[in-house]
Amino acid sequence: MDLHNLLVFQDLFNDDVFRDIEKTISRENLNKGAVAAKLINKAEQLGLSGNIIRSYMIYTVAHQSNCVSYAVEKSGGKIGKSLYQAFCHDIELIEKLLLLKPSLLLDCDLLDDYEPTNINQSTAFNLLIENLDKAQTSKDKADVFINYYRTFGSGDMADYRAFRWDRDEDSLVGIKHFETMKLQDLIGYEYQKQELLANTKAFVEDKPANNVLLVGARGTGKSSGVKAVVNSFFDKGLRLVQLTKEQLIDLPVIMEHLRDFSSKKFIIFLDDLSFEEFEVEYKYLKSAIEGGASAKPENVLIYATSNRRHLIKESYKDRGANDDDMHRSDTLNETISLSDRFGLIIYYMAPNQQEYLDIVDGLLKQHGIELSKEELRVKAGAWEKEHSGRSGRIAQQFVTHYLGQVYNK
Repeated sequence: MDLHNLLVFQDLFNDDVFRDIEKTISRENLNKGAVAAKLINKAEQLGLSGNIIRSYMIYTVAHQSNCVSYAVEKSGGKIGKSLYQAFCHDIELIEKLLLLKPSLLLDCDLLDDYEPTNINQSTAFNLLIENLDKAQTSKDKADVFINYYRTFGSGDMADYRAFRWDRDEDSLVGIKHFETMKLQDLIGYEYQKQELLANTKAFVEDKPANNVLLVGARGTGKSSGVKAVVNSFFDKGLRLVQLTKEQLIDLPVIMEHLRDFSSKKFIIFLDDLSFEEFEVEYKYLKSAIEGGASAKPENVLIYATSNRRHLIKESYKDRGANDDDMHRSDTLNETISLSDRFGLIIYYMAPNQQEYLDIVDGLLKQHGIELSKEELRVKAGAWEKEHSGRSGRIAQQFVTHYLGQVYNK
């Protein structure tokens, strides 16, 4: 089993575990217990199960950047004929290692069907394992990996649904505990959800789609809607990049970075966005959306939420007759032009009494609890009056209180 003939995956042998496995196969390393211990450590760190040599090999091929994963990203999912042949050649060699039973090599039976303390929950990785199990030939397995790179990417791009921007490193950093909410779990605002879903679906399907401004009352689910729609299209290559207002100055760099991942789609997410008069970061956002020297990448849209329809604060002096700006209309146009750059503006109004009660009722039913209309009106209504008015957030807070301190008391 001469794995040194690998053409694409030569870097696999920078991994000390694979170096030890190779030496054990060639009988250069007879410390089988040490190799088994390393594999157990990897299994626990990464949540790998089953045949651990096979699982670790698949995990490494999926996560380690290589010329094939790079080509797929840069070309929007394509791969050249010669590179494809080299990749199939490597998969055929690796396949022999995938079929190897750890117990035959390391005298350790538990590695044949290992059960980790916490199983890897990655949607992408588990789907990869499932598809490889179905593949019959080495060429089929090569195609499975290429489709994996095309859909999910490699490394962090496959593991994370959302990222933040690290200015010091000029790179994306995965958000480990991104909320796993689904659109169907969000109660109410059906029209708004459908508008957001339709625009995002068009974007993912390479159809014309708009940048989106979600604006309206606080606590109405604007941010939750964006997160949920990203979860809906994760397996279609959609990712979220959350930025702070202060990071808008880095937008040109971020845009160029995202352009390199041409097989993926990105929503740059700006939550609770607004600007004071003295803040100039909005100019970078205006330029990025429309009118900059460098065109916005086709695989990027900008979604923002705000409680303010006009994102730049406008004071009475901007309207006053004593304003010392000779061209007062230009000043007013400047304050409203940013929100006008968003092609789709979705409004979220505060719910009325019945809508608020419907949201509470829906959230309780998700936990298997159904209150009578009168009990719902009295308890949820009292909670709303004691807090800051009606909203989806207040409804969720009531449900949390009810589950924690009232239900089953």
